[in-house]
Amino acid sequence: MNPYPYSFDNKRYQTFNYYLKQKYQKKVAKVILDAHFTCPNRDGTKAFGGCAFCSNKGSGDANLFSKEDLLIQYRANQMVMKRKWDTDLFIPYFQNFSNTYGPLEKIKTMIETFIHLDEVAAIAIATRSDCLDEEKIDLLNSYAHIKPIYLEIGIESTKDETLKLLNRQESFKDFKKIMPLIQKTALKTCLHIIDGLPFEDEETMLKTIKDLNEFAFDALKIHMLYIIKDTALAKEYLSSPFKLLSKEEYIDVVIKQLELLRSDVIIERLSGDPIKEDFIAPSWVLNKRQLLNDIDKEMKRRDTWQGKYYEY
Repeated sequence: MNPYPYSFDNKRYQTFNYYLKQKYQKKVAKVILDAHFTCPNRDGTKAFGGCAFCSNKGSGDANLFSKEDLLIQYRANQMVMKRKWDTDLFIPYFQNFSNTYGPLEKIKTMIETFIHLDEVAAIAIATRSDCLDEEKIDLLNSYAHIKPIYLEIGIESTKDETLKLLNRQESFKDFKKIMPLIQKTALKTCLHIIDGLPFEDEETMLKTIKDLNEFAFDALKIHMLYIIKDTALAKEYLSSPFKLLSKEEYIDVVIKQLELLRSDVIIERLSGDPIKEDFIAPSWVLNKRQLLNDIDKEMKRRDTWQGKYYEY
């Protein structure tokens, strides 16, 4: 018997699929979009080259239509989702780079292209904490009464030494500064972290969850660090390979992170979706279904669940 309450199957953590089906009574699919933004550590404002793990597509590698107009992208990627799932509800997801790093008018146009479409259930916006301010947060919040707006904030780690190593050119202090402003609004927050970053051990990865527990947020994405072509990290790895987590190590630390997390936080991801042609290592990341099944099996074997050790 599954002791975890936010589940309709064997999952012992709250999936985004479960949350959306409970809210909308049907499948809701995300449609990835490239709104043609960049990042402050890529255009020279703070640095050049971007994050060490990020490709020149800005993490939106799966978007085959990224050069097209937003609505053309949306309709093309929407058809891909319709072939995969029988649904008529969608979440436009602005994935590439930092989608609040630009003028208010551009952000406004990005939102208004989709916010009034009947088929749109919500809007998701990937960005960084240092690309948000009170004015931008107020603008986004002005749409939150129409449809839910998810701010997906890339944190990766709460250890500043790691962020510096990755050429993030921001600190955990930037996140701590911006979160109180977001928490005054109706905006939803999804935080993004990466496990297995160079020189981070289990204690460091668990501390990231403990640090984030100090804030109220709605959802979390956890990715394993993987190496893809044409990144600074790939160049370093190929010249002098460093240790990457094994699948067993990753499963172990993810389960321990879930146990420490508040039980009602939505888990949007526990794996990435690398493009095989651009992929370098570790090979086990490519079998996403097997990874998720193995996490489920191990959580059952341990008789554990999300929030088991969360301190209220």
